[in-house]
Amino acid sequence: MSIDARDAAEFYATTLGGLSAGLIRAELRKLWPDCSNLSLLGLGYTGPYLRQWRAEARRTIAASPQSFGPALWPAGRASLSCTGEEDALPFPDLSFDRILLVHGLEHAGNARQTLREVWRLLKDDGRLIVVVPNRQGMWAYWENNPFGHGEPYTNGQLTRLLTSLFFQVESQHSCLYIPPLNWRLNLRAFDLWERFGALFAPRFAGLTIAEATKDLHAVIPLKRQPTRRRVLVDASH
Repeated sequence: MSIDARDAAEFYATTLGGLSAGLIRAELRKLWPDCSNLSLLGLGYTGPYLRQWRAEARRTIAASPQSFGPALWPAGRASLSCTGEEDALPFPDLSFDRILLVHGLEHAGNARQTLREVWRLLKDDGRLIVVVPNRQGMWAYWENNPFGHGEPYTNGQLTRLLTSLFFQVESQHSCLYIPPLNWRLNLRAFDLWERFGALFAPRFAGLTIAEATKDLHAVIPLKRQPTRRRVLVDASH
């Protein structure tokens, strides 16, 4: 069963969703501590994560696939989001210094085409972060959260997919060991779950976070013929 932007928004409005987003933001900030004067693109459902760089970045845009539906961001302000075709996004080549892919790759109709589009949009010295559900973790199999839908990945599967499409994986990290349950006692032990899981069960984390760069020494794929690109925006904003 697929999900849409409303499902994701409802999850992040829960206590579990808020705690999870805070943890993931902290992990992302470790990888990108300073994005001053950089252009950032979020693909998938990235509003809960892009906001930490919005004030310092030169440009920050959130794009969601048509199948996911519109995800207006930021709330209560002029929209910086759009909806487009995942393999034909409405941006020129080499447009972004950083691209963040959350709730995107596992929901993609064609993961390889999505990553080819990321390659096209990312500057040659740019950096990509991909956040996906870990196939060996609990979150991939509980449908009460956005990571419990779509195609999960092991660390090895994600690395092989990225390297096959001319990315070089710079680092991989794991997080989110708490069971995906909105139970009070479970939530109160959120930090304890993280410490215990990282020490004793790192393979069973809920998420894998990979940072990658373009492998410019590999064979560069042939440039495609120009594609007509469409973008859908909310006319009320």
